[in-house]
Amino acid sequence: AQVRSLFTLWNDALATLDPKQVAARYAKKSILLPTVSDKPRTTQDEITDYFVNFLQRKPQGQILEGVIQTGDGWAQDAGVYEFTMGDDGSKVLARYTYVYVFEDGEWKIAHHHSSVMPEEYMNAPQGEVLSDKEVRGLFNLWNDALATEDPSQVAARYAKDAILLPTVSDTPRKDPEAITDYFVNFLKNKPQGVITEGKTISGPDWAEDAGVYEFTMGADGSKVKARYSFVYVKEDGEWKIAHHHSSAMPEGMMAAASKVKALQEILSS
Repeated sequence: AQVRSLFTLWNDALATLDPKQVAARYAKKSILLPTVSDKPRTTQDEITDYFVNFLQRKPQGQILEGVIQTGDGWAQDAGVYEFTMGDDGSKVLARYTYVYVFEDGEWKIAHHHSSVMPEEYMNAPQGEVLSDKEVRGLFNLWNDALATEDPSQVAARYAKDAILLPTVSDTPRKDPEAITDYFVNFLKNKPQGVITEGKTISGPDWAEDAGVYEFTMGADGSKVKARYSFVYVKEDGEWKIAHHHSSAMPEGMMAAASKVKALQEILSS
């Protein structure tokens, strides 16, 4: 209930029709992948700019189904929500992912991905719906591509208009060339992944898998844990990755940052 109430705070901000109040719900370093804009919004000004137009519709949202995961200082909520547009009474279904972090004593949105329901989902209920095992099998295809150590084979697992938010790069990768470029370096570690915990959701010709995975680096035997979200779509008769967000475990990052800060204080004293 506490995590879901964070959505309510965001929805209440929408009701003010003030783009700045909505943008204030986002963390200082956040990313918004909005429903009706191709451009990732990575600054407060860009997030505000998106809501200038969106709020003209007078939207109010309601979560229809979702899965919540929490940890120390972070939480994730992913599923399907519906907006009622106050300007004309129309309703719009969309998929969502929120990642919340505790910043300056307040819960803020660090990552918000919203996407329209695939056309097949709205107009063709006969689209393919995968079982949990089949959704997880799509991860295995991606992991098998990693094992080839060929960046182009890994990039081929992504949809034409995919976005990759990788673990160890600040740059969103939004085209096949940029995705391939990321894996040139990552594959030097000879990574192989295993999902340690996760949840899958699927509908006609789309699926989502979110949770925690662990990589064993064949180059030196080290292990790295990270959080993940995959959104898969059916493209040209084949399941591809439309959205892949991978992030380091926040508790480890926070602990490391605390150690660095303590060392800096010692050195400066």
